[in-house]
Amino acid sequence: MPANILNLPAYTVTALQENEHDYHIDATVKAMPVCPHCRGGDLSGFGRREQMVHDLPSHGRRVGLYVDTRRFKCNPCSINQGKTVTFYEPLPDVDERRAMTSRLRAWIGKQAIKRTFASLAEEVGIDEKSVRSVFRDYINELEKTIRFEVPRWMGIDEIYLIRPRCVIANIANNTIVDMLHNRNKETVVRYLHHLEGKDRIQYVAMDMWQPYRDACHAVIPDAKIIIDKFHVVKMANEAMERVRKDLRERLTPKQRRGLMHDRWVMLKRERDLTDEDSLLLSGWIRNYPELGLAYRLKEDFFGIYDAESPDEAQGRFLQWKSQITPDIEPAFFDLVRAWGNWNPWILEYFNHPITNAYTESLNNLIRVMNRLGRGYSFEALRAKILFAEGAHKRTNSRPKFERKSRKEALQALLNGEDIESDLSEGAIGLAGTRSFSMGRMSPTHKPSTQLPEPPKNYGVDISTLTRMLENGEL
Repeated sequence: MPANILNLPAYTVTALQENEHDYHIDATVKAMPVCPHCRGGDLSGFGRREQMVHDLPSHGRRVGLYVDTRRFKCNPCSINQGKTVTFYEPLPDVDERRAMTSRLRAWIGKQAIKRTFASLAEEVGIDEKSVRSVFRDYINELEKTIRFEVPRWMGIDEIYLIRPRCVIANIANNTIVDMLHNRNKETVVRYLHHLEGKDRIQYVAMDMWQPYRDACHAVIPDAKIIIDKFHVVKMANEAMERVRKDLRERLTPKQRRGLMHDRWVMLKRERDLTDEDSLLLSGWIRNYPELGLAYRLKEDFFGIYDAESPDEAQGRFLQWKSQITPDIEPAFFDLVRAWGNWNPWILEYFNHPITNAYTESLNNLIRVMNRLGRGYSFEALRAKILFAEGAHKRTNSRPKFERKSRKEALQALLNGEDIESDLSEGAIGLAGTRSFSMGRMSPTHKPSTQLPEPPKNYGVDISTLTRMLENGEL
């Protein structure tokens, strides 16, 4: 019998059976236990039972470990208590809560980050419910040990996964920091309240969702709130779309055919139009002036964000608003009202041009992951994103090694320090020749006792997560 078939030193393998899919390994515990009550070793045998536990798959086969578990009677405890005191010997390297080895539990936790629960359950030979349970415990352990740096520039956005969820991001580092199960004020307040170092948050970019704003005012009142540019200009596109759709509903089928591909052309910025696009657009504008005005209003609204100050931006907005005619005013009503309701926080962008520009790619990424992992709970999807191995953006634990300069080496020689000289050809030592000393370090040269700063974890890098998804690693 191969002694290392299990690679578990605490066990002795006594038998092995195998078939096409499985290994069945009989084993016994090597060491004698002690009484869990008195910690004594005066024990007598009192029967035994077989316990089956799952272990790591090997050579593509599932592994079942059948342990001949001994039962003991503690003689001193039985005398002292006047009754028979028995216990089964503990099984080393086995999860006390589950019928599996500790190493299998740890392996399942890591694998479940990038694989489906069903595939793991099939490979190991356990039910999917057990995989979910192990994964949940694994994530709870990670939550206690992994700490992301609090972003100085925080992004608060949302993603629809069955229902709206809140996404917390580090804008400066293009990373995901957390995902919350909903976007309610109470949830965001609770998250911010328990955030260590929340006083370091300087700016928060968000969309126009009042619970986000109220939560930030309540917990981090000193942070500047900035309404994300892209959520505002998106409303200009939506207003133009309402004009376009309303117009199409009033046209005949023949006239609609004349507006073929109008949506894709009109959503383009004017600077991105091809010659063919410009020709089409000019024809539509001649025939349907309101469509042309809606397109011009959309473009001019984008131009507001070219302003260099809040006052200039507000002036541009008032000029833009004056161009809206009564016939298309309903389509632009939401945008005008949003600017009025959120004016201070929209204009804050022109003092601090911070945006959640990355969030669209982030949202697309999360949707793809959700589609690939159809059937995942939100908690599982969140864990797969936040704890994807190799996707975290970290600082180095210490700076790069830098070669000592020639000037520093010469100065060291002049100071009489006994160190190795690494000067370029022609460098002159104290005796007028090149000096190379391999001796010990001079007592006057004391190494730094300052401990290196521990590495920082800024969260999950969105570009790395995208690459891992494209390579099938998640």
